[in-house]
Amino acid sequence: METKYSADTIAAAMSLQISSYIYTSMATFWTYGYTCSLHEEWTFLLLSRWTKVKCLYVFARYVPFFLFTSHLYMNFTRDENLNKCLMLDNVCSSLSLLSVLCSESFFVLRTYALWNNNRIVLAALLTAFLSVGVTSAGLFFGSSGTVPFQTSPIPGITGCFRPSGGIGFFVPFILLSALELGLISLTLVRALQTWRTANTHLFAVLLKHNIFYYACGLFCSVVNILASLLLHHAYNAMFQDFQFIILAILATHMHLYLWHMDRHLHGADSAECGAVTGSGS
Repeated sequence: METKYSADTIAAAMSLQISSYIYTSMATFWTYGYTCSLHEEWTFLLLSRWTKVKCLYVFARYVPFFLFTSHLYMNFTRDENLNKCLMLDNVCSSLSLLSVLCSESFFVLRTYALWNNNRIVLAALLTAFLSVGVTSAGLFFGSSGTVPFQTSPIPGITGCFRPSGGIGFFVPFILLSALELGLISLTLVRALQTWRTANTHLFAVLLKHNIFYYACGLFCSVVNILASLLLHHAYNAMFQDFQFIILAILATHMHLYLWHMDRHLHGADSAECGAVTGSGS
């Protein structure tokens, strides 16, 4: 019996379904993680002072909620208007960019604190950080309109997708990887310089957190670069927001852990931790 749809159409429909499953799983995972840490979360929000770092935490923590809402709406709503798909995708991309910038900001500040608030290091970090952010946004939004969206003609298959990626879809992850390599290099150099003189529990925690965060970020970036270059249909972009959500979860949970640890520390370690968590004077 001859099938009504081509193999490419069926493959595209399967990619849309798998993409929807992945976003649903991520939303469930994020909600579960938020529920499990609800007590610690509200203790931090109610008891800590309002600082720039705390505002950064709020953005990094709650932007994923709006990101999931927008993506799930786009994935599960049957809409033939491809201009609406482009608009929703631009909203999701803006939220993704904001999320990853907030997450990376935590580790820019941590690296700055590890270098004893060295202004030269801060200037270098901010220059690299802003360059990556502005260039990535320009590449992504500049090329978003050049790759049109498609929908599936198969009944019951909702959502829209780009059939292929472009330079604006994988170069930002290369730039993000370069930024993280720069941050991890500064972290390791500082660790080698001060390990004997600053071999404290806080220093070890900061180093372990930073290395783990960068390792996850680099791995996810490589996956997204390969997916953008090698995969088609909805597969080429389905791991992008997965990376941003993982980075947001790691950054906020690590910050929350440091804040609670700061409440139980005294003396010099507490002052150093306060510089990272924003709770110091």
